[in-house]
Amino acid sequence: MDQIAVVGAGLIGRAWSMVFARAGCQVRLWDIAPGVAEAALALIAERLADLHAAGLITESPATVLARISATATLAECVEGAVHVQENGPERLEPKQHLFAELDRLCGPETVIASSTSGIPASDFTGNLRGQSRCLVAHPVNPPYLVPLVEIVGAPWTAPEAIARTRALMDRVGQVPVVALKETRGFVLNRLQAALVAEAFRMVRDGVMSPEDVDACVRDGLGLRWSFMGPFETIDLNAPGGVADYCERFGPLMGAITAEQDPFGFSGPAVETVAAARRESLDSTQIEQRSAWRDRRLMALAMHKRAQPQE
Repeated sequence: MDQIAVVGAGLIGRAWSMVFARAGCQVRLWDIAPGVAEAALALIAERLADLHAAGLITESPATVLARISATATLAECVEGAVHVQENGPERLEPKQHLFAELDRLCGPETVIASSTSGIPASDFTGNLRGQSRCLVAHPVNPPYLVPLVEIVGAPWTAPEAIARTRALMDRVGQVPVVALKETRGFVLNRLQAALVAEAFRMVRDGVMSPEDVDACVRDGLGLRWSFMGPFETIDLNAPGGVADYCERFGPLMGAITAEQDPFGFSGPAVETVAAARRESLDSTQIEQRSAWRDRRLMALAMHKRAQPQE
């Protein structure tokens, strides 16, 4: 069994611990704040019970939980690890400091990956002796229900480190994708930003209400996108495939994108959408609704698992 070090015991660190442990890995969990890693074990136990009840893990929650241990020091956490998954603050300076420590403490064969949502590895690994084994492995929250992982190396990341990370993610049941170069926000966030910005524009320009924009995705685009991507979608939307689609609809789609001005994610449109959401869901109910979301994701994951892949 692979020995995995999870650094940072917050929401994403706990989720990664479950991903690795349910796949049979031994996981050591550490957090800079005293007592947080130990407390995380109880929260992990609750989520594992949910996964077991949904049929997403067949082993008992106690069996999976037994593979996760809290450690008192960072050195103890990373000792003997083949892979380190860092989940520190989403700020550059703490990440630079933490990666310097990890590079010093880890064995030369250990891959060191960050869960960062948007800071490129080149910003915090350039001065490290072991820079070639450092990269980003960006999950989608929560990774124990949404399996995609973006693997993004710096210009100096060794191909072997990327290949080993991809193989590990495959082994633990995730769906790894590899970026061929660094971009701001990587790929998934860029795709999401394009859709969310246009959603705000539709509200800003008085085209549609926030509730109906959500319905366009929830009951329209999202149904297809839950099992196929945008290229396969358009490939099936014209008799001759992608080339035919672009010939038929390219002028329309090009004209639409020409109208899409930059959106700063501030101002009256944001206030309108925020007010609409709070009218639909009081802020005190967000945690409860998030739990509902996770139950729906569990049901979707079980449904997809039961379907033929081809």
